Amino acid sequence: MTPLRASAAEICSACQYRLELTEEDGYQLLCGDPGDGSYTIRLSRRGHPDWRMAAGDFGSFYEAQGMAYDFVMSQHDMESMLQYYKGHRYDDPFLRPGEPEVLVHSTPEEHWAAICKDGRLKSWNVLKEQEALREQEPIGARLGDPEDFRKYIMFGSGITGEIIVSSKQKGRICMDPCEEYRTGARLYFDGKRMARNRVLLRDGCHIKVRDCLPLEPYLLWAATWEQVGLDSPLSTPKEFAERADRLFAAQFAKT
Repeated sequence: MTPLRASAAEICSACQYRLELTEEDGYQLLCGDPGDGSYTIRLSRRGHPDWRMAAGDFGSFYEAQGMAYDFVMSQHDMESMLQYYKGHRYDDPFLRPGEPEVLVHSTPEEHWAAICKDGRLKSWNVLKEQEALREQEPIGARLGDPEDFRKYIMFGSGITGEIIVSSKQKGRICMDPCEEYRTGARLYFDGKRMARNRVLLRDGCHIKVRDCLPLEPYLLWAATWEQVGLDSPLSTPKEFAERADRLFAAQFAKT
């Protein structure tokens, strides 16, 4: 592994990606464009359970991509983080403590049939190159996501994926978990196997996969409105995610 930069002050003005260590309460991390054209992660020392690992992944990931990045933290914190992160990489072939064994990705109903036919998930860039998308930019662009994000398939938990599907349908960012939308497919993936095969990548803020991910052998279960017992495809991000998660947990506990 290439050693992480201990300081990148000389290229700070050119950095597209920045991580700032804060002393603020009330959050683990916040990310977005603060208005200066950079994508900034504000990482809370007090709120994040493992800020050194997150910061290490941030540097390791962007170093490997050959992309300009910067840390905004004291030299003492930098040295502490670098020492703590020794022996790790952004694509460690195992899950770290606190990382979920199951990763979720949500997709609109109209995309699910194509995913089943192809047998794989594809990033926005890959789908655009294959002329499978009509939209000119992903919904994340409205949140300030840089174009580089379009190379990746993002994974998470909770209702985040459903919020993205809901926002895509409405053509605007809709953070209301109780606003009606048309459900698609909520997909549950084997995070441990993804890490073991080094397709799981970490950038300090997201867990993601580059370009494509085959359903086999990673997909554990796919939830649709019929399978979770809804009367129709119309629901809310909160209701659909909670119903699907309960059913998945009941099945997963038996395997």
